[in-house]
Amino acid sequence: MCLAVPGRIVEITDSGDIAFRVGKVDFGGIRKEINLAYTPEAEVGKYVLVHVGFAISVIDEEEAQRVFKILEEMGAVKEELGEIPQ
Repeated sequence: MCLAVPGRIVEITDSGDIAFRVGKVDFGGIRKEINLAYTPEAEVGKYVLVHVGFAISVIDEEEAQRVFKILEEMGAVKEELGEIPQ
């Protein structure tokens, strides 16, 4: 199953080329490097929806928490983040 998972940006590395702008995103304790090319408005501390390594939209904290809770209830968070075998 492929889902967009919410996470909070904790660091951004800007190489000067928007296509290579990346950030470290925290998914409830799991941190991954994510491409931010599709979300130029993303900033440290903001929440993004991430799909296959790309942030696809910026969302508010309330929405991020709501989606994360639903995904946890479904058991999909660890599967999507690679923490358990698929």
